[in-house]
This record gives sequence, C-alpha cells and structure tokens, in this order.
Amino acid sequence: MLLDDELPGLTYLKMLCERLPGVEVVKAFNSPETLLRELPTLDFDLCILDIDMPGMNGLQVAELLGGRPVIFTTAYHEYAAEAFDLDAIDYVRKPVRLERLEQALRKVAARVPVGRSAAGPVSVNTDRGKALLHPGDILLARTAENDSRDKEAWLRDGTKVLLKNMTFDRLMDLFEQGGLLRVSKREAIALSVLRFFDHDTITTTLLDGDGRPVVVSLGESYRAELLRRIGKR
Repeated sequence: MLLDDELPGLTYLKMLCERLPGVEVVKAFNSPETLLRELPTLDFDLCILDIDMPGMNGLQVAELLGGRPVIFTTAYHEYAAEAFDLDAIDYVRKPVRLERLEQALRKVAARVPVGRSAAGPVSVNTDRGKALLHPGDILLARTAENDSRDKEAWLRDGTKVLLKNMTFDRLMDLFEQGGLLRVSKREAIALSVLRFFDHDTITTTLLDGDGRPVVVSLGESYRAELLRRIGKR
C-alpha cells in the first residue's frame, strides 16, 4: 500500500513498484485521512509512505497501522531518527531510485516470511480445531501446564484457546507483528495489556477467574528488549 500527498510522487512510486517482480500495489492513497478511514477493510503486507504531509504526517499514520511493516520516503533527513524509533524497515530519501527501493523491499522479505501476510490471518491448530487468528489477536500466551508443546492463549475477544504443538519461536514468528513480546521462557504478552512491571514480574490488565490481575514472569534475558520497546512508546 502506498501513501503520498503529492500525486506526481505517488504515481512515480507506483510505477517503480510495478516494475519489480513479486510486488503488487493493492491501493495508493494521496490522503492520510482517507487511508485511515479505509484501513479496517484493507489487506496488505507493507505500507510505503511519505513522512512530510499536511495535517497528519507519515510518522503519525505509521503508529496507527497496527504493527504492519513500513518503509518511509522523504526528501528530508531530519526525520530519520524518529522513523527508526518506530521500527521502520527502511528510510528512503527522495527522489526514490529503483535500485534503492528494491534494496528496501529485500529487507521486507527478510523480515516478513514469504507467503504470510503480516496483517492477514494465519491458520493455527487449537484444542477446538482449526482457527484463523490475526497478529493482534493474542494478548497473552503461556506454556500449557499439561503439555509444554502446547500454548494457552488469551485472545482479544475474551476467549482462551490451546494452541497445539506451538513452539515459542513459531508463535513469535506468527504474532510478533501484532505486538506480542516474549517476556520469559514460558510467557509472551501484548504490550497493550502491560500495567506495571518490576525487576522480575509484570502485572497485566487481564483478570483471572477470581477477578485478580494476571501476573507473569519477566525473565532477565528478556528485560532489555521490554525496556527498549517501552522506550519507543
């Protein structure tokens, strides 16, 4: 998906993308507001967007894309630090050259596995059968008590499912784009449910069966990444 408020630049960027094999432009916008209105209906792997736009700039738009990968384009170098604070895959100076765009898209391919949309649903095996889950659906995942190969997942709609034969490496590969963060050897949480944390525990906004906040462990080897991610917010 493309976003640039200047139509000549947007047309040129679309033309460059269409020259690259394996790249499909699903939609191009020249208005951030229009893009955000249509966002719930859009299915895309990547957004390439300008930063300097009137009203709402590209940095603000990127924060509303639900963790989807972004590549920023801009004629100005002063936005670079902010762009990478948002975990942008790349930052391309205008005028965009075909070779430079191709280099940026190779970085996308390395981050987002081929054949799986970063924003679309993925099929997983659960104790209830096959399920389609979006990257942002899981709020908490922990190793199941009865079988360490399975993961108990607390979902955004309030339900719980058991993900069958799901390693944490596979879990993070599928759901990290939705904001899931590994916090211990046995647990991962969405940053959106973090309420408090100290040296070795995290108190979440989730409630257990008795109405008490769910507390998870914070492993020493995972603390630095948590602090890094929180520092971006």
